[in-house]
Amino acid sequence: MVWARDLNTFIELSCEEYDHSVIRENLVMFFHFQQENGELLDGYVPREAFTWDDPNTYESQTAPGHIGFKNTVETDQETSLIQAINKYIIKTKDESILREEVADKTVYLRLCLAVEYLLSERYSEEYGLIFGATTFDWGDVQVEGGAVVDVDSLTHWSIDVYDNAMFAIALAYMAGFTNNAEEKERWNMMQTDILSNIRIHLWDGSNGKFIPHVYLDASPFPEEFNENLIHYHGGTALAIEAGVLNREEIGLVLSHMKKNVELSGAPSIGLTLYPTYPEEVLGKNISSSYEYQNGGDWTWFGGRMIQQLIAYGLVEEAYELAKPMMERVVANNGFYEWYKIDGTPAGSADFKGSAGVLAKSIEMFYQWANENKTSENKVIWQIGENNNSGSEFALAPNSYSRFIEKDFGRGSTFVIEAKNASRLNQYVQSALLKWRALIDFKFPASELLKGGKLELEMGAEPNENWGIKEK
Repeated sequence: MVWARDLNTFIELSCEEYDHSVIRENLVMFFHFQQENGELLDGYVPREAFTWDDPNTYESQTAPGHIGFKNTVETDQETSLIQAINKYIIKTKDESILREEVADKTVYLRLCLAVEYLLSERYSEEYGLIFGATTFDWGDVQVEGGAVVDVDSLTHWSIDVYDNAMFAIALAYMAGFTNNAEEKERWNMMQTDILSNIRIHLWDGSNGKFIPHVYLDASPFPEEFNENLIHYHGGTALAIEAGVLNREEIGLVLSHMKKNVELSGAPSIGLTLYPTYPEEVLGKNISSSYEYQNGGDWTWFGGRMIQQLIAYGLVEEAYELAKPMMERVVANNGFYEWYKIDGTPAGSADFKGSAGVLAKSIEMFYQWANENKTSENKVIWQIGENNNSGSEFALAPNSYSRFIEKDFGRGSTFVIEAKNASRLNQYVQSALLKWRALIDFKFPASELLKGGKLELEMGAEPNENWGIKEK
């Protein structure tokens, strides 16, 4: 059985371990089931392995040995496959897959048709964003119940950050698939519009979080229920990958996530959402609080947040947050699908999505470590002179820990990092202290004594709006 959304998160690892021709064949098989309107399916399975009851199955004249299936409440099938193909090309350097023909149409043309499907069938002209059924963040279970994974009379169409972040990422990859200047410009402009509209309609700047849903018509929830109290962690991680948030906002949403994990008692940052949806506002047979997608702990998305923290240089934070997810793999001897609030593993013990995101995170940690190796005698950044005086301190890999311990008496290191610093970029634009936004140009000496990290974002012109308020 092959799912596009799962494959997208472990294909890079697969390319390191398996025959590339087999992986290519698995990717191309999806297009044998592409519908006339450009729609793509969730996945497919060999005909003899199709043993479950599904009223909506798909068959293909060009792939008679397989059965296709789709959870129609989702809107990430097309974008997941686009991303998976891009990752395959990066890993294998096999761009020829885009030129392979399936039923007289190249893979690239079929990807274009998939985007057109989203624009014609799942796109809101009013908001300039794509929509789907109302699910838990990135999930495939609609909150109203009914057909659960399929659109039915109970469905309420809504816009969320996960679907649109996935779309924005996919559009950037579409631009990379073509050398045609007009097509490249179209994909780039479309991506810019999606990112802008996510900010306009889904980002709640006053609360530093994303709005769970914008409804095209009515909400499925009672009027007195304030859905905007809920934080969507998975969609937020994908929004960071798409480039929706700046560094200061990333620090802010990360602080929310950590607080939500603490308040909920969840095992890790894989917590899907918080607070959970109470049972009384949900349909029949839908997950209760902290079950499955309604507040379950999913490494599949927690690992993606770890990847983004590493990508944005928040490596120490990423390492600490990744440890619980790594340790439970060893403790439970398996890559479980999700975990309950008490840490009990649930779902499949061989979930490739969990394995894929953790493996990529580990590779990113190694890559960061290799890129940041320095000579023992190389000074990273120095304030004053390293002369052991108590009035100044130096940052150097071979001495700063000992020096700070001697001068400040706490044994904790304090690292200062200037992003984009150069002869031109001499002015502080913003600052993060231990990954929290710093709105003042000073902070208590006690924070220095505790150890930690001060990150300064540098620019060529003074930012007269920063550092003018008392914290």
